[in-house]
Formats: sequence, structure tokens, C-alpha cells
Amino acid sequence: MPAYWIARSRINDPAAYKRYTDLVPAIIAKHGGRVLARGGRYQIMEGPEKFHRFVVIEFPTFEAGVACFQSEEYNAAARHRRENGAGEVETVVVEGGDATV
Repeated sequence: MPAYWIARSRINDPAAYKRYTDLVPAIIAKHGGRVLARGGRYQIMEGPEKFHRFVVIEFPTFEAGVACFQSEEYNAAARHRRENGAGEVETVVVEGGDATV
């Protein structure tokens, strides 16, 4: 069953953030991921307007999505983003399907 990274971010330094985003696509592809939505138009329907960039990435499985996020390569890219104050990101990995509570 597929899973999705759902990420929202606020970019503080576009040049430094670009260095992060230049690294990430190859890391995602290595784990079987593909970008479904990145940037583009959005409308916040509920909640604070803290974030201004949204990304949805599909992975073949939940485990692949988690492994990508926990990989050394991704963490090195994310560390660059954090240490340089390039931007703030919140990411969740969500399994696809219609699981009931």
C-alpha cells in the first residue's frame, strides 16, 4: 500500500533552502518516491498561516517513506537546512488507504 510524505514549510532564506531542495529529489527517487505536488497554488482552509510551501510525495510503502526520511542522505540535507536557518519544515508519513479508527 502506498504512503505519502506530507510536508509544509516556511522558507526563511531562499538561496540556502534551494541548496536543500537541490539534494532531496535524488534521495526521494532512491527510495522509490515520486513528487505528486510541490509548491503551486494553495489555500489554507483551517489553522494558522505559518507555512507557505506544501509538498506531497508518494512512496511505494509506509516503510519506504520512513526509511527515506531516516536515511543518512536525507538527514544530511535536512541538517544543512536547519543549521543554516534556510527554513522550517514539518513532515508526516501517512499510509494510504481507508484505515478506520
